[in-house]
Amino acid sequence: MTPEPIVRITAATKSYGGIAALEDVSFDLRPGEIHALAGENGAGKSTLCKLIAGVITPTTGTIQVDGKPVTFANPKDATERGIAMVFQESSLVPQLTVAQNMVLGRESALNSVRRVRNAARQVLQSLNFKVDPSQLAGSLSTAKRQMVEIARAVLNDARVVIFDEPTAALTPEETEHLFDLMKRLRQRGVALIFISHALEEALNHADRITVLRNGQLVATGNASAFDRPTLIRHMIGNDLSQMASERPKTRSRAAKPVLQVEDLRMGSMVNNMSFSVFPGEITGIAGLIGSGRSEAAKVIVGHTKRNFDGGRIWLDGREVWYSAPSEAIADGIAYISEDRKYDGFFDTLSVARNIGLGWLARFRGRRILTPRERLRRVAADWQQRLSIHGAGGGKSVVYLSGGNQQKVVIAKSLVQEPRLVIFDEPTRGVDVGAIAEIRRIIRGFADSGAGVILISSYLPEILDLSDRILVAKSGTIVAEFARDEASATRIMHAAIH
Repeated sequence: MTPEPIVRITAATKSYGGIAALEDVSFDLRPGEIHALAGENGAGKSTLCKLIAGVITPTTGTIQVDGKPVTFANPKDATERGIAMVFQESSLVPQLTVAQNMVLGRESALNSVRRVRNAARQVLQSLNFKVDPSQLAGSLSTAKRQMVEIARAVLNDARVVIFDEPTAALTPEETEHLFDLMKRLRQRGVALIFISHALEEALNHADRITVLRNGQLVATGNASAFDRPTLIRHMIGNDLSQMASERPKTRSRAAKPVLQVEDLRMGSMVNNMSFSVFPGEITGIAGLIGSGRSEAAKVIVGHTKRNFDGGRIWLDGREVWYSAPSEAIADGIAYISEDRKYDGFFDTLSVARNIGLGWLARFRGRRILTPRERLRRVAADWQQRLSIHGAGGGKSVVYLSGGNQQKVVIAKSLVQEPRLVIFDEPTRGVDVGAIAEIRRIIRGFADSGAGVILISSYLPEILDLSDRILVAKSGTIVAEFARDEASATRIMHAAIH
């Protein structure tokens, strides 16, 4: 017998300025089930979840919890009904500790610092999350901020837990731990919703799947009724054959590297790392989170200071030592951060202004007079070249979908005409259609003769795009594979053992 839904949404519409982000959607969530939401960026998945979590209210339609109509004025109302949401973008307070963030809004005058810290530590350890509860949230990496968000929801003993892209910043091992946890919660009768662009996660771990497209519900049913091609067809309205990813063409290696790194060291995170990058070649760097991949990239571009005796770096045969990213930009090196929200763009500015500022960064302190019309033309050209949608009317970047935000970050760097680009997790939190577009951009840039470093935790992406694959572990490069030699098994064995 099918249990009565714990949450039921009926004919919900949410409009902004007359434009429907969600249109006439009906949805139900049952106790003790894992329900996956699938769809491209902008399909309405997060909007639906925010309605359930009390972040926003529907323009029309009704919400029921336990069969009774409810109206949530704010997230606290939903929390009191046992509904918790783990957001894709971190909502932690940087100035508070991990433990303080986990009990924020649930504080008691009788709670001592030690009691709060111990409670947080117990939950984190039960999830196998290696996070110090006394550490300030602002000092955490992207992955660890996500871990704390998840632990906070578990600590609240919620009856409904909503995960918005929970695995985007987790390693494969951490992802398996998360889904094991979700299944344990399901056994206790907790209802779970998760959004993921990794379609295999929905197919392998969900009990039911609902697909949204352009704000409308297009399919819902048992996960066993779906496969990957069916999901993609529902998500984009046709199959992905015309967007199918081709293996990179074989490129002849240039005689001289564009970048050489020798014995790079930075604290305990980067330890004698050495490698080279050649023009016209995509050099993939695989490895677990914490292996030193991103940290090495930040040292190279001057974002993070290396040790005084922290190795040597050559660009086109000339030794360089950057003390700020602006110096690297002026020399033709661009770094596209793994965290677009914190490091990628100016969220209150328009797409055109973001791209324009990227173009101006090439001139590094030189006073130039640039007509506004020229900046507008430069920005419009890159918007068209990268197919950035939803940027009209001077709209702030923060209102774009994740895929279009990522393309803004890429445009902001490529407009500088760099000779070397470091792509750090370029498709994290991006839908299947935008992923194909971003991969074409990366390949096209390498085909133009520039050097590319691709850092990715998603092994199919590394294997698909890279001409040569390096494996990082404990801050150093422990293995190197030619494209035809590499496999997921060989890469993971090198990364772990």
